[in-house]
Amino acid sequence: MAGSTLRDVARRAGVSIRTVSNVVNGSVPVSEELRTRVQAALDELDYRPNLVARNLRRGRSGMIALVVPELDVPYFAELAREVITAARAHGYVVMLDQTDGDGERERELLGRESRATMFDGLLLSPLTISAEELRSRTNRVPVVLLGEHIFNGSFHHVAIDNVAAAREATEHLLGLGRRRVAAIGDQPYSTGETAQLRTIGYRQALERAGLTVDEELIVPTQRFHRHLGAQAMEHLLALPEPPDAVFCYNDLLAIGAMRAAARAGVRVPEDIAVVGVDGIQEGQYSSPSLTTVAPDKAQIARTAVGTLLAVIDGSAPPPTETKAPHRLLVRESTVEVGGPGS
Repeated sequence: MAGSTLRDVARRAGVSIRTVSNVVNGSVPVSEELRTRVQAALDELDYRPNLVARNLRRGRSGMIALVVPELDVPYFAELAREVITAARAHGYVVMLDQTDGDGERERELLGRESRATMFDGLLLSPLTISAEELRSRTNRVPVVLLGEHIFNGSFHHVAIDNVAAAREATEHLLGLGRRRVAAIGDQPYSTGETAQLRTIGYRQALERAGLTVDEELIVPTQRFHRHLGAQAMEHLLALPEPPDAVFCYNDLLAIGAMRAAARAGVRVPEDIAVVGVDGIQEGQYSSPSLTTVAPDKAQIARTAVGTLLAVIDGSAPPPTETKAPHRLLVRESTVEVGGPGS
């Protein structure tokens, strides 16, 4: 029904106008039964909020920003899509930007008051900026953090459990009977916290299996890019005793590693099994298809957007560290075609 109001929706759903408003704005939690009933009424009446008027009344732009290190990295591109979908459900438009992992660009973003007024809140995946720099920033735009830069509960932060994800990936390889398991992607420097957490999980899996960690099998990379995965695999295959499995810290490294193995005539998974992290679509269509630990990107986006909007509205709880779920997707890079999980 064109021109339907909140009152019309409330009458159809048999609830108060405030309850309908809470469902539409996502500002106050409601029960799943009420949410379902209100959403059905919204759909039946084809309710469309007047977002411009609503934002003007609130003194807001109706936009939030998503800033990531690299937009052309598939994980961030897929996450951006989910963030846009989640924000749209709340009537918000998303602005996208990237920092290239450069600390100065991160500080500039958080220090320019004029730029901050363009959006109501910021979802930021930082690599270098410190907790103190975030606390002392000159603009006060609400911020929710993504990724694995560690802030010890000082800010709202949404991420996966990287230690558990890496441990599960490595345990999968060990469960296949592989015993010389390498790791590609360690970053033993201040901005490499994601990689460091994944190294911890890798080590835990080996130690729990009663295996000694062979340090020469841990190959660092500056970034998580395909060509660096290929170079790391070439290094591993040149060892006197090459590995029989490789845990790569993201899917791009894994895809590069599999390409290097193919060039060397090494079969995946028969000679060397490969696992990645990120669950990007490219891995589903690689040859062989890539076994990966897939974060629930949709849940990350919904949680991050919902938290940010609560911060904007002043209804958010104290800063929390939220762990999003992940799952292991077993494909051809660890299980031969025709075997279980293929």
